[in-house]
Amino acid sequence: MAERGQQDFNRSALTVRCGRACYTGQRAVKIPEGLVGVVGYDCTSLDLSYNELTSITAVKYFDRLQVLILDNNKLRDLRTLPQMPTLTTLSLNNNKISQIDGVLKKIQECCPNLVYVSLLGNPGCPDQLTNPSTDEEDYNRYRLYAIYVLPPSLRFLDSRPVTREERINAEIRGKFSRTIKLVPELTSKFVSNSMDEIDDIFFNIHYTPLPTSIRDPHDHKGAFGKCKYRYSGKNSEGNRFISNNDL
Repeated sequence: MAERGQQDFNRSALTVRCGRACYTGQRAVKIPEGLVGVVGYDCTSLDLSYNELTSITAVKYFDRLQVLILDNNKLRDLRTLPQMPTLTTLSLNNNKISQIDGVLKKIQECCPNLVYVSLLGNPGCPDQLTNPSTDEEDYNRYRLYAIYVLPPSLRFLDSRPVTREERINAEIRGKFSRTIKLVPELTSKFVSNSMDEIDDIFFNIHYTPLPTSIRDPHDHKGAFGKCKYRYSGKNSEGNRFISNNDL
């Protein structure tokens, strides 16, 4: 596999030092299997930032990996993440992950000894560092839920350490703090459809051809009496076409 695999990546772009491998900015859509043959099974740190990764299946060959950096890629989920009991650091900043809930559960399942996790810059992460318009309360709720789901070994989440108070709050109400990131297109469509349905319901229930207010026949505002003016109609333009027989 080593001889064949070494041809599936740019060897000159790989740097290796003391068990730490760096292969960045190469537009790779998957982890080259050749890295295993070149770097060796003793690799403890792997940096694959600034590629175009959509799958990380080949990371299963790095049996002793402790640090995995996948920033600035195109990952939408972690379905291809294998069991990695030795991993302590996982960085997934600036990917395409919108469903954070599934990713957190996958990390908890596959990486039981994680100490540091970062998901900043993903569409599903309500962080204020990359999106200043985000409500701080949304991010705090996300943190409590992430701390609740991720392994107890977690000490750092995103840019901040996990405090003792956060740990206590996560145990109490973390499972109730799950946030859902709606896709803008679906959100606008949902709102539009909902408003149309509400309008139809309102119309069908409340529509009537009668006036909105009905008064009692005796409750009128008419007036009667003698008028001091008499209308003869002799100057009316329409009277020219009326004969005596029509009267």
